[in-house]
Amino acid sequence: MAGVNKVILLGNLGKDPEINTLESGVKVARFPLATNEYFKGRDGEMVEKTEWHQVVLWRNRAELAEKYLTKGSQVYIEGRIQTREWEDKEGNKRYSTEIVGLVMNFVGSRPGQGSGNEPSGGGNEPSGGGNSEAPADNTPPEEDDLPF
Repeated sequence: MAGVNKVILLGNLGKDPEINTLESGVKVARFPLATNEYFKGRDGEMVEKTEWHQVVLWRNRAELAEKYLTKGSQVYIEGRIQTREWEDKEGNKRYSTEIVGLVMNFVGSRPGQGSGNEPSGGGNEPSGGGNSEAPADNTPPEEDDLPF
């Protein structure tokens, strides 16, 4: 039986995308993405926990990220988890886990823009036609608002 390796993230960029162009001309974009979780602590107060993810985009999605994404931009990413292994300068094995983005949708408006009419960046993969399934805010639901 085959396994499943799928990740869905909705978060904000921690810094501007870092863009590299390989010798073949293929572009690669890398950026940290913050996702937030909200829950009630032991004292009953709401607590916010931020998790950071390293996202990697290739080709068309990298070009779109370079053109439209900046620090703070909200973006929806679908992709897969990938772990890379390499040796550092001292010969120690090092590992890096990252999210390879296969679908990217822009959420919200770009800094300095009033509308949310940015293009979706799915490349050859389906992009879902926009951001209709991605929630627009990170506010936690109240217990009475849960659908079950």
